[in-house]
Amino acid sequence: MIQTGGDRLSDRKLDAILNEFRGLIEEANATGVPLVIRGGNTKSFYGRKVNGTPLDVGPYTGIVSYEPTELVITARAGTPLREIEQTLAAQGQMLAFEPPHFGEGATLGGVVACGLSGPRRPYAGAVRDFVLGVRCLNGLGALLNFGGQVMKNVAGYDLSRLMTGAQGTLGVILEVSLKVLPMPEFEKTLRTEVDPSNAIRLMNEWAGQPLPLSAACHDGDYLYIRLSGKKSAVISSIQKLDLENCSNGTEFWEALREQHLAFFDDPAPLWRLSLPSTCNTEDLSGSRLIDWGGAQHWLKTAERADVIWETAKRLGGSATLVRGGDQNGMIFQPLTDGLFALHRRVKQAFDPNAVLNPGRMYPEL
Repeated sequence: MIQTGGDRLSDRKLDAILNEFRGLIEEANATGVPLVIRGGNTKSFYGRKVNGTPLDVGPYTGIVSYEPTELVITARAGTPLREIEQTLAAQGQMLAFEPPHFGEGATLGGVVACGLSGPRRPYAGAVRDFVLGVRCLNGLGALLNFGGQVMKNVAGYDLSRLMTGAQGTLGVILEVSLKVLPMPEFEKTLRTEVDPSNAIRLMNEWAGQPLPLSAACHDGDYLYIRLSGKKSAVISSIQKLDLENCSNGTEFWEALREQHLAFFDDPAPLWRLSLPSTCNTEDLSGSRLIDWGGAQHWLKTAERADVIWETAKRLGGSATLVRGGDQNGMIFQPLTDGLFALHRRVKQAFDPNAVLNPGRMYPEL
């Protein structure tokens, strides 16, 4: 096991930070003034705005343990994402879900709380697929532990993954254990000029073939694919596909992940649609970028929110307003009555007085 900074904070300091967090939670319950949980604050644009007292998990930092042979890393929520990735890279390993940073201050807690994944997601898995365990404080300040540090820990309900993407509405994430994967031996990016409809067709066609795909995106003009794995398999696939080589492939996928492509430089409202990979959204006005092999559509449009949500629902998916538009209104796909009742019961169980990021996902939660 590699110790890589878990002792950076003394036990006394860690206890002091936890007591500070508990004090803030206790005060919030007493006064009714909610807490706004944040780490590096790089993803504050995502979700509805919350007004209240800041609870900054940034000081609760450090990699607790890292076991390369077991493919498991455990770190505190305030640990910089960059530090975790550099530690893994030194051992030839990576976070396979390729999380976006959206800034130098990105932390592990923010990655898990927001549940966002990068271009590799449809081929490797989402954030929650790699979360093994979570340690957190609930809305009453109680310390909770879910899951563990091994893949075979399946006792009870998988509540650690419930925290993933909950945006801090269920608990203050303190520590996370993640499964990691080896970096691919070889990677290559190819591209071809094609229209969106044919790009979707090709992405689905290639997904059904024994190709070492790790990313596929259409930027409006070109279809880009990334091949990752054994060098011999990648070279064989390159010869089979006979597409144009993309010399700046690494930079392209990073720019896509961090939303630095020219497509994202626009004040128009930006929507993210999660859909079956064969769907086309051309009946919605605006410009689009198609990622995740056809399963994620980024849409810049002035269409009404209800039209977008209804279209996403009809196509079997969901839509989220990521930037622009009415950030104080509904952001995420409206829930059915049954799902809303379930969300409310879960919120009540973890945060009975609604002091943790209330309204961040839905106004009534």
